Amino acid sequence: MFINTNFHLLVKMASNSLLAQKRLCRMPRLSFVYFFLRSVSKQDVIELVGVVEETFPNAMFRVRITSDQAKNHELLCHLAGRMRVHRVRILPGDRVKVEMTPYDLKKGRIVYRFSPDRPPVAQEEPAR
Repeated sequence: MFINTNFHLLVKMASNSLLAQKRLCRMPRLSFVYFFLRSVSKQDVIELVGVVEETFPNAMFRVRITSDQAKNHELLCHLAGRMRVHRVRILPGDRVKVEMTPYDLKKGRIVYRFSPDRPPVAQEEPAR
């Protein structure tokens, strides 16, 4: 037999465990939705190479695609987060890699800037 005080403690423990179960039930659902949304956006990306034609304020650029898949297609692109963090400077005429979603073919995200093609420099021999 339970004593009356123990009964109240058991009820309190049960209510606490029910609250804990509700919290635990919500967390996996939210994490699953978050994971699903992130994985879908990563899978549906089209990567193309283009040349920056024009720069606009707020890290926006007009890019003309030079890849064989969509030649002479123009996009309005913004700079990706990592490129902003590392302060990569984009100028007109730079070759860039652009990611775009199939849902909106007029907008994209610049994720990489290719190094400019420089002529090979003759190495000088050190003076002895």
